[in-house]
Amino acid sequence: MALHYHFQTRRPVPRSNIRMFLGKLYFTWRRYFRWIFNRSIRYASTLKKSELPHIVVSHKTPLYRRLRNVDMWLQENKITNLRLACGKINGITLKPGETFSFWRLVGKPTKAKGFLEGMVLTNGSFTAGVGGGLCQFSNLIYWMALHTPLTVTERWRHTHDVFPDANRTQPFGSGATVVYNYVDLQIKNNTPYEYQLKVSVGDNDLEGEWRCEQPCPFRYQIYESEHLIKQEWWGGYMRHNAIRRSVLDINDNKIADDFVTENHAIMMYEPLLGEGTKNVQE
Repeated sequence: MALHYHFQTRRPVPRSNIRMFLGKLYFTWRRYFRWIFNRSIRYASTLKKSELPHIVVSHKTPLYRRLRNVDMWLQENKITNLRLACGKINGITLKPGETFSFWRLVGKPTKAKGFLEGMVLTNGSFTAGVGGGLCQFSNLIYWMALHTPLTVTERWRHTHDVFPDANRTQPFGSGATVVYNYVDLQIKNNTPYEYQLKVSVGDNDLEGEWRCEQPCPFRYQIYESEHLIKQEWWGGYMRHNAIRRSVLDINDNKIADDFVTENHAIMMYEPLLGEGTKNVQE
């Protein structure tokens, strides 16, 4: 599948505060309307303390990162936000036909609920916002879901590439951004078995795993293809790629190789002249 690299070549257009406010209001209430009246989707709501017996995939990401021009208190607050969100999601069980919705489970992050100001990425820059840092949570859940037979039905890509590839262990564009409530992460269980999401905040890492009542007969490898960094006519750089997934059987025979998604992001740093080797974590 060839990527359409002209997709994001338009010069970024700043929007007025009033337009941003009205747009957010419209999409937020449209989501509420769908949650209430769309009966075709059965959302998962069952939390189980007991664990399903089989681990399908596990992964963890560091809680602290050395980020230039980002105060450490924002990362400390992020950990508080992650703990609160984990409490809403840990143990959620997806029965066959049910859909996981990040925001239906976490709810609106507010100060009244204990959420603090954390780092929020807005149009490629850093700001402090209540509930900031929850994108690390959605990134983890999405990345793990790609290593299961579950089906991602809603995922939003990051529009800006903020951090260089130093120490990157996953392909560029393998995360999922979230903004309450209209930018959601939704995952559907189209299998005949129950799946369970376990998440926790450890001493140094955000940890998670998808579990199942039956062993998974497949193994998945996630990789990028068609990677391109291109200078646009308006002077900035755009980064593009496709995310693909190889499916292996128990004997490590490749039985499928599928397109997952494509990414187009405005780069917020100068690209290197030479591109180093990218490590992809499975």
